[in-house]
This record gives sequence, C-alpha cells and structure tokens, in this order.
Amino acid sequence: MVKFSKELEAQLIPEWKDAFVDYRQLKKNIKKIKLSQRSPTADQKLHNRFGFFVFHPFQVLKRSLIDGFSPSSSSSDKWVDKNQGDEEDLHGEDLVQLFSEEDEVKAFYAKLDEELHKVNNFYKTKEGEFIERGDALNKQLQILQDLKQVLHARRRKSRTPLDVSRSLSRSDSSVRSIGTASDISECDETAMDEVVAALERNGVNFVGSMKNGKAKKGGKPRSGAMRIDLSTGVTTATSMIWEDLVNSPRKEGSGSGDHLGRKKIQCAEKLIRGAFVELYRGLGLLRTYSSLNMLAFTKILKKFKKVSNRQDSGNYLKAVKRSHFVSSDKVVKLGDEVESIFTKHFANNDRKRAMKFLRPQQPKDSHVITFLVGVCTGCFVSLFTVYAILGHFSGIFSASGYMETVGHVFSIFAYISLAVFLYGCDLFAWKSTRINNNFIFEFNPNTALKHRSAFLISTFIMSIVVAFMVIHLVLTSSNFPQGRVDVILQVLVLLFAFLLFCPFNVFYRSTRFCFLRVIRNIVLSPFYKVYMVDFFMADQLTSLIPLLRHMEFTACYFTAAGLTAHSYETCTSSQVYKRWAYIISFLPYWWRAAQCFRRYWDENFDANHLANAGKYSSAMLAGAARILYAAHPTPMWLGVAIITSIFATIYQLYWDFVKDWGFFNPKSKNRWLRDDLVLKNKNIYYVSIAINFVLRLAWVETLLHFKKIGGVEHRLVEFFLASIEIIRRGHWNFYRLENEHLNNVGKFRAVKTVPLPFKEMESDG
Repeated sequence: MVKFSKELEAQLIPEWKDAFVDYRQLKKNIKKIKLSQRSPTADQKLHNRFGFFVFHPFQVLKRSLIDGFSPSSSSSDKWVDKNQGDEEDLHGEDLVQLFSEEDEVKAFYAKLDEELHKVNNFYKTKEGEFIERGDALNKQLQILQDLKQVLHARRRKSRTPLDVSRSLSRSDSSVRSIGTASDISECDETAMDEVVAALERNGVNFVGSMKNGKAKKGGKPRSGAMRIDLSTGVTTATSMIWEDLVNSPRKEGSGSGDHLGRKKIQCAEKLIRGAFVELYRGLGLLRTYSSLNMLAFTKILKKFKKVSNRQDSGNYLKAVKRSHFVSSDKVVKLGDEVESIFTKHFANNDRKRAMKFLRPQQPKDSHVITFLVGVCTGCFVSLFTVYAILGHFSGIFSASGYMETVGHVFSIFAYISLAVFLYGCDLFAWKSTRINNNFIFEFNPNTALKHRSAFLISTFIMSIVVAFMVIHLVLTSSNFPQGRVDVILQVLVLLFAFLLFCPFNVFYRSTRFCFLRVIRNIVLSPFYKVYMVDFFMADQLTSLIPLLRHMEFTACYFTAAGLTAHSYETCTSSQVYKRWAYIISFLPYWWRAAQCFRRYWDENFDANHLANAGKYSSAMLAGAARILYAAHPTPMWLGVAIITSIFATIYQLYWDFVKDWGFFNPKSKNRWLRDDLVLKNKNIYYVSIAINFVLRLAWVETLLHFKKIGGVEHRLVEFFLASIEIIRRGHWNFYRLENEHLNNVGKFRAVKTVPLPFKEMESDG
C-alpha cells in the first residue's frame, strides 16, 4: 500500500507545490508528541524507589560498615529524606514531561493553523483569478457573437440597415471600441450611418467617428473601451480593427472581403475556445488542490487523535470543513457554467463532444499492443539473425562500397529506434515513480504516447528496416545493378516519410503531428514561444547530431544518384556537402541557444537563460575547434580543441548536475543530492552521476581518432559512440523530469494564459 505522503507528492501540481499543506512537517510534529509521552526516566525512578525500599536494611548495614555509620544517627530519617528527594525529582520530571507534551501539542496546532491559513489564502487568490478570467471570457464571447452577427448581416444583401441595427441591439452594455474603416465601398453611406448610430446607442464606441465612410482622425476611446487585437499566433499582435473584420472593401462580384472577415473571426473563435478549455482545466486543478488538502488535513488529524488521545481534533476537523477552500462552491458553479457555454457555442449543443475537449479521458492500456510488441521483437531478432548469417557467408560486409551506403540508411533508423525505445523506458520509469509527465509536457492524456506504444514503434521500425536490408542484401549478392538495388533503400525512406506525414488517422497521428509541430517550433526558434516540450525535444536533437549527418548523406546520395554515376564520391568530396555537414553539426546547439534567448526575453530577462545559452555556445565553440583540428592537424589546433572541449564539458556537467538535476546542494539533507528524491535508494543517484560523467567524455575519440579497437571498423566505433550519447540522453531525461516534477525548475505555469483576441484599451485620462 502506497503511503499517503508519497501519493500526495505524486498528485500535487509542481507550480503550486509550496501552497499545499506541509504534510511531512505535521507528521514530524506528531512524532515529537509521541516521543514526549515516553519518559523512560520516570519509570526508572519508580523502579529505583521500590528496589531501595526492599533492600534498605542491608544497604544501611553495608554503608555503616564502610562509611563508619554512627548509631546515634537516625537511619530512618536519612532514608526518609532521600526518599522524599526522589519523590520530588519524580514529580518534577512528570511535570516537565507534561509541559513538554503540552508545548509540542501547541506547536502542532500552531503549525496546523499556519498551514490552514496558507491553503485558504492560496485558494481564495486562485478562485478570484479564475472568476475574473471567466467574466473576461464571457465578454469576449459576447463580442465574438456580435461580430458574427455583423458579418452574417453583410452577407445577407436583402437585409435593411434597420435589421442590422436590431441584430446588434443585444450588445453588452460595456463600452467597446471596434475600430474604423478607411473605405466603405459596398455599403451605402446612409445605411452605415444608421448602423453606427444603432451601435452607439447600445454602448458601442468607435475609435474615430464614422462619417462619409471614413474615420475621423483624433478620435479617442472612452475609458474602459475594448479594441480588437487579433494575434497571429506566432509572435506579435497585429492591428486588427473593424475594417479587417467586418468592413473589408469588396470588389464587385467578389467575396474576398467576407472571406477575410470570416478568417479573422475564426481565429478569434479558436483563441476564445482554447481559453475556455484552459480555464476549465485550471478549475479542475483547483478542485484537485482542494480535495488533496482536505484529505491531508483529515489524515493528519486522525494521526494526531490516535497519538494524543485528544477529542478536540474532531472540532478542528469541523473547522477545516467549514473553511473557504472546502465550503466554497464558486469553482464548481463556474465549472458548470463553462461546460454549458462550451457545449452551446463550441460543440453545437453536443455535450459528449464538448466533454472530449474539456475532460479528455485517458484510454486504458491494451494487451493487444503488448502482443504486437512481442511479435515485432521476434521478427526483428529473427530477421537480423538471417541478415547477419547471409552477410557473413556471402562476404558482403567486407566488400567495398556496401557499408558506405547501407550503413548510413541503417544508422538513421537504428538511432531513431533507439531514441524511441529509451523514451519508452523513460515513460515506464516516470509512470512507476508517479511522475506526471503528461502534465509537465502539457500532453492530452487521451492521445499521449504510452510506454507500450513507444516500444511498439521502436520494434516495428527495426523490423521493417531489417526486412528491407535482407532484401537489399540478397539482391546485391545476386549481382543486380547497384542503381536498381538502391531503389529498395529509397522505397524504405519514402515509406517512413509517408508514415510520418500521413494525414490519415493511423499509426499514432496525434503523436506524429505533435512531433512535427515541436520540430517546427525548434527550427523556427526564436520566433515561437518556448514550452517545456520544445526545449526538451531540442535537447534530444543535440544528442542526435550523427543522425542528422546520416540524413544529410542519404539525401545527397539519392539525389546525386540520378545525376552522376559516382554519387558516393560526389557526396563525400564535395565542398558544398562538407559545409552543410558543418552547419548541421551546429544547428541543434544554435536552436537550443535561440530558445534560451527567447525565454530570456519572455521571462523578464532572467539571467539563468543567458547562462544556459552560454553552455550551448561553448559546445559550438568546442565543435568548431575540433573541425579546425581535423582540417589542420597541428599541435596548436590540438591544444585549442582540447582546451575548448574540456571547458565545454565542465560547463555541461555543471548544468546537468546542478541546474537540470538539482544535485550538489551543500545544504541538502541527502548528501550531495537534493532534499526531495523520488527513488528510495540514494546509491542509484550517485551511480547515475558517475555514468553521466563518463559518457560526457565521448568527445575524446574524435580527437584521438581510434581507427580500430580490437579489429572493429572505425564506422562501427562511430556507431557505438553515437549510440552511447543517445543512451546518455535517455538516462538524463529521467532525472531532468524528476527534478521538474518536484521543484518546477523550468518555472512553467500550471495553467497557461491564452492570449485573447479582444483586449482592453487604456484610458487616455
């Protein structure tokens, strides 16, 4: 049975961790009360009194013989005096025990009051924020409905201006500014004047006065007015006012203006829908916060009652139940209201469809996937065994040119499969240790990849790849023309490219599309806001540089194959190919550094992000030095490469252990680790530190250039070292997410703030 403290740590929200009740400290206070009740000194005193009374005559005789006891002295008086002293000591210690227990009880209740006050205040603050956000979203939705009515009225040519004004008469009484049009070509001036007058009568204010189809300059919005401010969804907000949304000039017989208006309104509707989903999610988290804290208070008061035998704990529990975070029903009512609004406006009154957005359910694990993993694993092992035997007896592995081409294609899929397999291992480890990776990555639990699915993808990829490799080997050993045989490899690459970009809902479409979106965000850094999953994936790419290099060669080889007969020599000796190889080697580090710069800008110029960017810059500097040494193998460049590589490695190790993993805290109760640990066995952390340190030194091979190790070809050595780096990254992933789960080191919000399309304008006075 899992202890409640572990269960609480597994379910709490990382950003709100400090706002939860300090269950561990309250347990420590109860333990102090229990220890204060034990008083072995008092029991020992009673035993001493009884023993002294029984053997008193013999002790008196012994003392008189040794100490020269005088008969005139009253032994009974001496004994009585000593006995009275013992009784006074005993009662004094009982009194100290009583006071000690009372002090501990008072300290416990003081801590309990402090925690209750903290939980209540936090709950009230978040409740107010969500209620305020709900009111703002209702206003946004009302404006959106008004704009939809205006656009609908424009499309209905048969409607009169009076009908349009009536359709807008239900506008919210709050003052809004919708902007002006610079040119009205389609609408009649008189009709537009009537529409504007109807809007103004209903509290809608324009930035400039509409007269003769043009906006007057110098018009000022009223205090508290609203303006339309639709974001592109990428970087900055664009200026977005009435003429773009509603009054776009239309050419005769063309619907381009209406199309523009519909497009912008759809964009606004998407933003508002996402904001409602995020609000509902936040309300669910706040309800979870309330229930977990209530359960924690109940558990701790039950423990206290059991230890202290006091009945006042029941009264305190009643007081907890009457507290605001338990008794308030505002969050529940707001949640019901959001469900009703979302169902009506975004799900066509289909509650089941609305709940798929608001309350996605996590599907149960299927044993079919486990069976398929076993089948694919068996196929992979069997096919690889056949491939190795055929290659050995045919002598194809030692033939010139075979491994130079096939090795690149095989390495691509082998690296991908290994990375996916290790991600599956991480998913399994996170699940076993109750680390909520879906919450941290902001994945939809209904479509998030499970560890069994990751294993299935990994084994499926390798099964297909090895099957194609067997076919390619058989055709090559049968002396088929090399150009025709290589078509097998091209088909293999195109097959997996199709699976990746396939628009149909097959083969984990949601995961594939999520992956593509993340890659887009990484490639276009720093133009996209950086989320946890973005920089986590970018870190993976820094360990997959050999994969990118192999992809570059494969693309070059297949492209050059249609242009020249010597495609291999063209790709390996071309200066353009070499330059692109250098660029590809630096790109992952640049993407990651660009993300750090973006976070530095977005998060109020936090210097930690600049320091993190410096780590990736040092890696690029070390890589450049190694490239220069490879081009000019002189002792000077060797020294520069060694110095820059050592500096970059120290920088990276420091960031791994201190920043990403949170270790080497000198004040930690766990020596050289951190206070909060998920794994019980601390030795695992020390071993992991040693493993990460050793694997970080793989760059030594690129400087010493081991041509052969025990007769193994240099290409296999490169494959082995690249695989080691991928394994190191998979090992790093677990502790990085563990630290994020416990301490929220990335400072990401539990509830995202979705930008709204209609923003409040500042008053001019």
